[in-house]
Amino acid sequence: MDTTAILQDILEYVDEHITDDISPNLLAARAGFSTWHFCRVFQWGTGYSVMAYVRNRRLAFAAYELTLGRRILDISLEYGFETHSGFSKAFRRYFGYSPGTYRLHAHCDRPFPPSLPRTNNYLNGGIILEPKFVTRPAVKLAGYALKTTSSDGENSKAIPAFWSDYMSDGRMERLHAESFLKKHDEYGACFPEDPETGEFEYVIGVEPKDGATIPDGYHVCELPPATYAVFSTPPSNATNFVPAIQGTWNYIFNEWFPKSGYEYAPDCADFELYDDRCMSDAGKICDIYIPVVKKES
Repeated sequence: MDTTAILQDILEYVDEHITDDISPNLLAARAGFSTWHFCRVFQWGTGYSVMAYVRNRRLAFAAYELTLGRRILDISLEYGFETHSGFSKAFRRYFGYSPGTYRLHAHCDRPFPPSLPRTNNYLNGGIILEPKFVTRPAVKLAGYALKTTSSDGENSKAIPAFWSDYMSDGRMERLHAESFLKKHDEYGACFPEDPETGEFEYVIGVEPKDGATIPDGYHVCELPPATYAVFSTPPSNATNFVPAIQGTWNYIFNEWFPKSGYEYAPDCADFELYDDRCMSDAGKICDIYIPVVKKES
């Protein structure tokens, strides 16, 4: 079963058990994944962290219940909110108005079962990518950091804008002119999300020389040691480079992982590595490093 089919089953299960006690561990067991790997795949496939999706789905069902005239407190308790106040705050954050206002002015039908798009067109020409595996020690980075979230696709807008600003506002030139650089290869690193807020840190950085003093104003962090599956994007021109990178990411999570026998390694970071091969007008290639562990049988 491919990733889309697995996630579709999970979404349908959530709807069928919307008032039950649902947890990432429970859903991961149903999917046949470790909890860490499941959370990563779920975010990639839906754009939401697991419990953010469950909470939003419960609010959608609660909105339908409001139109039936039930007491707000009863709805709050049935859909897992401990207090009327907690439910009202969550409802306002999600819909932009209070449950009472919604009941006065709006009406909705019972939510339709969610449906994920089914497509295998991740890479042009039906290319099948096989990774190489490398083990790397911890790597120190110096550069610039962005806090973002995958909810509602925010990261898909924020990260490209972050790169665009970095390349146009003088920060790139400043960073590459520093004497502490070990080499000019650039990392675009994605660190684990905060389970409470759903936020994660994205870093554009370079490797500094061992023991070098890094001036104030740069973000300093460390990629944990890991074994990586390394995928090289198909050679592309400047116009097709970004779609080739995005297509490779989609291929990794939708095609490669389900058949690979590997899972995303916990407490690690993935990254894109931009070296000299990215500098040409044609034949651009980027390497994508995914931290992995063998899947338990």
